[in-house]
Amino acid sequence: MEITPQGLVDGARQCPSPNCDERPSGAEINLLVIHNISLPAGQFGGPFIDDLFLNRLDPDADPCFQNICELRVAAHLLIRRDGELVQYVPLSQRAWHAGQSEFQGCSNCNDFSIGIELEGTDDLPYTDIQYQTLAEVTDAIMRAFPAITAERIMGHSDIAPGRKTDPGSAFDWGCFKGLLSCDSP
Repeated sequence: MEITPQGLVDGARQCPSPNCDERPSGAEINLLVIHNISLPAGQFGGPFIDDLFLNRLDPDADPCFQNICELRVAAHLLIRRDGELVQYVPLSQRAWHAGQSEFQGCSNCNDFSIGIELEGTDDLPYTDIQYQTLAEVTDAIMRAFPAITAERIMGHSDIAPGRKTDPGSAFDWGCFKGLLSCDSP
């Protein structure tokens, strides 16, 4: 897996989202944030994650969508349960994925991070193919952005404690980091 100079991931289904903008001048991409998402909650497959990230979520399609259909959010990447990789925002741009957040004293993690969503929930196991795809794309990201080291891969819960819980207790950090091939200090 490779990343183009434009920040696109080879092999990812491209689904451009408007929920992004330019990073601040001089911002170094040095953090990877792992999230989870399912729409409706606990249900997998279907078009609703794409719809949310593309600002076309139908509020009448499910009662829970009433509260989120106006959100303007997107991660850079999504890994579906079957391992499909979807890209919404070029890695070079600022995706609106982390919200109010802080890492090592720096706020607004969107400025300097890449966000990857896993189709899942906090308490249901992720699939083997999701871990494999996550490791492959993480290796490519770490090659393209060497300031992202294994120590700078965090869960959303780590940068927004008390506000976010993902990727949750079901996420196996040991399994994921064991699959990485990039050298970590």
